[in-house]
Amino acid sequence: MRQDADPGLFGPRSVTWQMHGDPVMWIAGVRALWLQALHPVAVRGVMINSSFREDPWGRLMRTANFVGTLSYGTAEAAEAAGARVRRIHRLLGVDDPELLLWVHCAEVDSYLSVARRSGIPLTDAEADRYLDEHRVSARLVGLDPETVPGSVAALADYFASIRPRLEAGPDARTVEDFLRRPPVKPVLVPAREVIWRRVTALAYDTLPPYAHALYGTPAPADGTVTRRLTATANLLRCIPDRLRWRLPPRHILRAMDRLGQDTRPAPFARLGAQGRPGAGTRSDP
Repeated sequence: MRQDADPGLFGPRSVTWQMHGDPVMWIAGVRALWLQALHPVAVRGVMINSSFREDPWGRLMRTANFVGTLSYGTAEAAEAAGARVRRIHRLLGVDDPELLLWVHCAEVDSYLSVARRSGIPLTDAEADRYLDEHRVSARLVGLDPETVPGSVAALADYFASIRPRLEAGPDARTVEDFLRRPPVKPVLVPAREVIWRRVTALAYDTLPPYAHALYGTPAPADGTVTRRLTATANLLRCIPDRLRWRLPPRHILRAMDRLGQDTRPAPFARLGAQGRPGAGTRSDP
């Protein structure tokens, strides 16, 4: 790694740097939306104050760009992105710490849960380290890091405490309708039916049992979901990394240009003791 370059908020040795480069994060991001919609006050704020209805794809892309900037951008770029988000939250009146904490916890829980179930070899210590790292991202959206769960046990306690306040109300059903059949141009309808519906259904199946109960469906068997998730993730990993990372806004490639090619994310090589046989990332040379 180039010693004079800005490693950003986390840097190549972080769990975040390695994990967020895996394509299974696409499924994890959709799971986060399913989960976040179950907080009636938080999802109401989204419906009233954001462009979700008018420009849902644009909002999703802006969220993905924000996560990518925090994960792989310079510290200056990450701080600037956080400042923009905090300013928007204040202007829209959606800067309640309780709501921000719910959105944050649903997001990191989804990333961590899906990553581990898909075969990324995270140890328990690395899982705790990942959550502790994201106290930094919590600060950028306006939270006090000391109030944010920094371990798997603390995150489980948080979900246990907030569960009585969750429900699948009308706004959650609006999000559900979007996630199952998002509006697309007519030419993209076949892709939505063949690809998107499978992705969003798999993301939904990875939700915890209490979320399935709130949405009114029985939770599928854990083993079945994990096998499907692992198979889908390994299929996505067949797409060469550099091809996936070339898509705009190219956060990872820009980070590697800045810091050196040896900083390339490689979760199966650098996280945990050993990856599962046959579950390694398929990368171009």
